[in-house]
Amino acid sequence: PLEPLLADPSVSDILVNTYRQVYVERRGRLELTDVSFNDEQHLMKIIDKIVSRVGRRVDESSPMVDARLPDGSRVNAIIPPLAIDGAIMSIRRFSVTPLKMADLLAYKTLTEPMAKTLEALSHAKVNLIISGGTGSGKTTLLNIMSAGIPVSERIITIEDAAELQLQQPHVVRLETRPPNIEGKGEVTQRLLVRNGLRMRPDRIILGEVRGAEAFDMLQAMNTGHEGSMATIHANTPRDALARLENMISMAEMNLTPKAVRQQIASAITVIVQVARLMDGKRKITSILEITGMEGETITSQEIFGFRQTGLSEEAGVEGYFAASGVRPSFQERLRAFGLRLPDEFFDPSRRFT
Repeated sequence: PLEPLLADPSVSDILVNTYRQVYVERRGRLELTDVSFNDEQHLMKIIDKIVSRVGRRVDESSPMVDARLPDGSRVNAIIPPLAIDGAIMSIRRFSVTPLKMADLLAYKTLTEPMAKTLEALSHAKVNLIISGGTGSGKTTLLNIMSAGIPVSERIITIEDAAELQLQQPHVVRLETRPPNIEGKGEVTQRLLVRNGLRMRPDRIILGEVRGAEAFDMLQAMNTGHEGSMATIHANTPRDALARLENMISMAEMNLTPKAVRQQIASAITVIVQVARLMDGKRKITSILEITGMEGETITSQEIFGFRQTGLSEEAGVEGYFAASGVRPSFQERLRAFGLRLPDEFFDPSRRFT
């Protein structure tokens, strides 16, 4: 039943709410479809077929599972007794032809000065975090930014469910493993980050930071693996810093809050905030530079931002992109790599709608 939806390039999410009901997301908005399954057994058979293909299983003893389709789409399934009304499946689609920076410009997700800045940051091996909510386009942006990594570099990607589609020739992909039926054999992101450091990476790219691996990631960024990138769930850049701090405390290293913040401030240079707005459109709402520490506080300055001015019935969210007028400190690093950003990029009087 899902084949027509999987073949439709405009569908970005397929949400199966029991065998009777299937929703899809198109252009950021949810729609009910007329697709359904014969019965609960039919849906369970499909779920089992998908998850067994990647060596995962789903049954009463393990009623939740993350898996992926051959095209890289991510699948999450949860079955009774945890799902009360019947089996539920969510499929996060990935486009057959990965988006490029030109596509984001066409969709007005960002402006040309922002695009050129992000490409330069990627090329100049600047450590950065992409922050945003669910479905805001973090992984898509990470894929696009990875295009700026020189082909001569060895990249190691570490993910819970492999989603990244890097275009470089020298990419090593690692994926976590859940525990088996006896509760053994689990391989966490933290273990993979530690192992990745022994594999002579030039850069480590973490699909999503969500636990104690944040500490190991910052250690890697501080010990010569410059240009590493990761995504994190957060609504603002400040929230992203607070979440990182909480995750590092999960590593139980008994560091003082000030020591944790010093680690973060020295490891991360830029936070890129992406958001899905009320009308379903994705925008890069902030590019923030971490400038250091003042006392016990991490200091930062916004370089570019999106300002929402209103809401219209036809066009949806109204607003404009503008630079803050601050010249970023990372320009010195860009110059060291032979990259220069024109001064007009940072002119606050230039507004892009």
